Amino acid sequence: MSPLRVHLVDGTFELFRTWFGAPKSTHAGREVGAARALLRSLAAWLRPGEVTHVGVAFDHVIESFRNELFPGYKTGAGLEPELLGQFELAEQVAAALGLVVWPMIELEADDALATAAAALAAAPAPPEIDQIVIASPDKDLTQCVRGARVVTWDRLRGTTLDETGVIAKFGVPPASIPDWLALVGDDADGIPGLPRWGARSAATVLARWGSIEAIPNDAAAWDVKVRGAAALAETLRAGRADAALYRQLATLRTDAPIDAALDRLAWRGVDAPALAAVCATLGADPATVELPVRA
Repeated sequence: MSPLRVHLVDGTFELFRTWFGAPKSTHAGREVGAARALLRSLAAWLRPGEVTHVGVAFDHVIESFRNELFPGYKTGAGLEPELLGQFELAEQVAAALGLVVWPMIELEADDALATAAAALAAAPAPPEIDQIVIASPDKDLTQCVRGARVVTWDRLRGTTLDETGVIAKFGVPPASIPDWLALVGDDADGIPGLPRWGARSAATVLARWGSIEAIPNDAAAWDVKVRGAAALAETLRAGRADAALYRQLATLRTDAPIDAALDRLAWRGVDAPALAAVCATLGADPATVELPVRA
């Protein structure tokens, strides 16, 4: 019997990837190039028949509850209107292909993926889920990794990170990733981090103490070698409230209001009427998708 793998796809990332990687194209006066490329990309991924259970999360709107916590958090400001205009199309593409779609509004797509991963990992057997694959290269999602059972996968590069891989790449285990991001910052999400703290110093200190709260205020109590320890300790001592906020921003929620039941995620083929409709909007031929039709 083939291993049972569930794929949880970061639809927002997939749309951004096609926006920057595919030629721009208009149909009926509307820019549709990214959504059309997304249709081709997802169809090619599904065609070999190896993918059996899928959920796709999208940021239906860019802003979330995190913007109320921190004004500097990422927004949709500066995004091209032609890209923003394809978010709804991307959701329609995924749904027409027969995939379960989670459009997030108050929470983010990453929160939906984290919720689904946690729920599936805790689901009682049978059937036994061999692996939960979060299809995204975003480093904040590595906090969801558990051993070799919950992993992240960069679909473009074909690289997978299990728990050993996360530690090798970031220097800390998955549970410490929010603390690491709080100290180092995350430009993609608008998290500034603390001054002076870099990836190596944060990894060294968190590998020793695990969390920001456990790091001693006095560098004299640090029993690890870190360049500029006194200055780092002073920055942390003065910025603990900021660090706590940044960690809250970086911590993914696992209570998103989604249905991630295994049987719900089973892929049963495309929704033919919906596919025809979305292909008409995109100026694409449904026959080129070449996927089984859902009964």
